[in-house]
Amino acid sequence: MKDITTGQTMKISLSRRVMATSGIAIAAMIMLLMPAVPVLAAAPAETGGIAWWVWVLALFIFSFVLGIVAVLAGVGGGVLFVPIVSSFFPFHLDYVRGAGLLVALAGALSAGPPLMRKGLADLRLGLPMALVGSISSIAGALVGLAMPAQEVQLLLGIVIISIAAIMIKAGRSGYPEVSQPDRMSQMLGISGLYYDEFGKHEVAWKVHRTPVGILLFFVIGFIGGMFGLGAGFANVPVFNLLMGVPLKVAVATSGLVLSINGSAAAWVYLFKGAVLPLIAVPSIGGMMLGSKIGAKLLPKVNARTIRMIVITILALSGFRSLLKGLGI
Repeated sequence: MKDITTGQTMKISLSRRVMATSGIAIAAMIMLLMPAVPVLAAAPAETGGIAWWVWVLALFIFSFVLGIVAVLAGVGGGVLFVPIVSSFFPFHLDYVRGAGLLVALAGALSAGPPLMRKGLADLRLGLPMALVGSISSIAGALVGLAMPAQEVQLLLGIVIISIAAIMIKAGRSGYPEVSQPDRMSQMLGISGLYYDEFGKHEVAWKVHRTPVGILLFFVIGFIGGMFGLGAGFANVPVFNLLMGVPLKVAVATSGLVLSINGSAAAWVYLFKGAVLPLIAVPSIGGMMLGSKIGAKLLPKVNARTIRMIVITILALSGFRSLLKGLGI
């Protein structure tokens, strides 16, 4: 028993070191690879005489709140960050999408260790999905940066409104029943056990329809990379509704997938010069702080309570992006 506990502790410690190292490496590369351009070059729109530091402070506060909401809802910071910031802040969409990927990545890296310690985030479940998603996210990022910004803004509005509609129509099951796991999930050893603090009981889970899930994660990765969304909005429904993963495990493991997919697509934006420290640094800082709080609240809160709030925000942001893409 002692050896098992020691092994689990070492596994969690190793995972925390990997996540921390990844975060530090990405932050360092942001500073090293940034082109020498004025930081306000990303703000072609009129700022109405507002001082630059006000936008920085607003981004930090917004990202802090977003970090809490994103972890509890399992939607990923990027899916809320990109439409809201591109609609209501005076920044070019390319820079917002680049920062959105880093925001989603920072939130996932920050929330990952606490969720792994609680047995909610599962590596065996997340890694196969992240492998295919990271490949397609690179392709999506290349396509998105090659398109005109106004066309991407229009498509972003359509995608965000569609996401909100899907979330309204599709329910979520806290503890879905899986009568028989599929052969692929058995081969990969995808199953687990965790203690639900909200319901005060242990929950054993297994999955089915794994091949279909892998195919959908390939599509999700492309969309996330193209729009800088992080794609947490789709990760959770696929895990929960399609594959039969308990809701809290689906939310937590979605963060692991985001951390890998976001890393892959973020490199494309970095090398294309589509990341500015003025936007990325306060956003990442706020997201990481908020995500830590959200990760602590997740086991104690019924995640469905904030679902309608997230759907409302998505619908309003998507409508705003749609109007902006149409030039209205």
